[in-house]
Amino acid sequence: MADRRQVLRMGAVAAAAPALTAAVATPARATGHDHDRVTSEVFGHRGASGYRPEHTLASYELAARIGADYIEPDLVATADHVLVCRHEPEIGGTTDVASHPEFADRKKTVLLDGVSTTGWFVSDFTLAELKTLRAVERLPAVRQRNTLYNGLFQVPTFDEMLALRARLSRELGRDIGVIPETKHPTYHRALGLELETPLLRSLDHFGLNHRGAKVWIQSFESVNLRDLRPRTRVHLVFLTSASGTPFNDPKTYAQYLTPAGLKDLSRYADGIGPDKAQVIPRLADNTLGTPTSLVRDAHAAGLRVIPYTFRAENQFLPADYRVGTDPNAYGRALDEQITFLNAGIDGLFTDQADIGVLARRLR
Repeated sequence: MADRRQVLRMGAVAAAAPALTAAVATPARATGHDHDRVTSEVFGHRGASGYRPEHTLASYELAARIGADYIEPDLVATADHVLVCRHEPEIGGTTDVASHPEFADRKKTVLLDGVSTTGWFVSDFTLAELKTLRAVERLPAVRQRNTLYNGLFQVPTFDEMLALRARLSRELGRDIGVIPETKHPTYHRALGLELETPLLRSLDHFGLNHRGAKVWIQSFESVNLRDLRPRTRVHLVFLTSASGTPFNDPKTYAQYLTPAGLKDLSRYADGIGPDKAQVIPRLADNTLGTPTSLVRDAHAAGLRVIPYTFRAENQFLPADYRVGTDPNAYGRALDEQITFLNAGIDGLFTDQADIGVLARRLR
C-alpha cells in the first residue's frame, strides 16, 4: 500500500477520472485571431475541478492527462508577494484554515471589490504559512467524492504549476497550455501586491512570455489588460458577466459586447470569455434558447470566444438537459457542450475536461 507521501507525489494519477479518458483526441491548435475552421479547444477550469479539489497540482495534472488543451490557474498574492493558485483571495472555503487555531486571529471582514467579505485572506499569510494549510473541496455537497482528497494537497504557487505544466508537456508529448486569471487586480494593487509584474516574471522564467507561447492571460477588468498589452505578446482575454460592470468601471459588460465595444476590445485583447448564457441564453422555463449574435460579432472583430463554465451536474445544466431529479447527478452535459460547440465557439471552460474532449470529437 502506498504511504501518504507516495499519494501526494502521485497526485492526480492514482484514481483517474471517470469514464471518458479513452476519448482523448489529438489536441487542437489555434492562435490569435485565426477563426477559419479552428478546432475548439478545451480549457480545464481550475484544473479538473469536477474530479479533484480545485487549484491543486493534482487537479491540474489530471486535467492534462484527460485531454485538456489548457489548464487554468487563478492567481492571488501572498503577504510576501508570491503568486499562488486560489479561486479567490478568501480561502475559508477552499482550505482547512478554519481548523488551524494559530490563524484564528487572521479572520476578518474586508471590502472585496465593494462587497463585504468575511474570512481568511491570502494577503495576510506568507507563503511559508500558507504551505502549512491543505486544500479542501469547495462544493462538498455537490462533489462528495472530491472530499476523499481533503487534506492531501498544498496550495501551489504559480511557479510550481508552471513547472508541472513543463513536465507534463514533455511526458505527454504535447504542449499543455496555461490560461492564468488575475483575480481582483484592483484589490491587490491597493494592497501593494499587484499581480501583473510577478505573473510576467514567472512566464519569462519558464520561457513563456512570447507571442508563440500557448498562454492566455484572463481578467474581468479591462484596465489591467490594457496595461498588460504593451508589456507582453501573449494572448489576452477579457472575461464578462451576464450582468453588471467590471469593478470601478462605468462601462457595463453588455456595452463591452456590442459590435462597437468588441471592436474597441480588439485593440488590446485577443478574445472574450463570456458567461455561456451570453452565447445561448436560458428561456423563462430554464430550457436552452437560441444563440445570440455574440459569436458572430466577436469573430467579426477578430476575437475568439471561450465561454464558461460547463459542468456535468444537473443543477448546472439547462432544464431540458437534466436527467432525473438528483441535482448532483450527471445530466446530458455532453449534448449541451456539443450544442455550444456547434454555435461556433472557439473553446470552452469545463470542470470535466474529458467530457469537453469527447464533445469536440462528436460534434
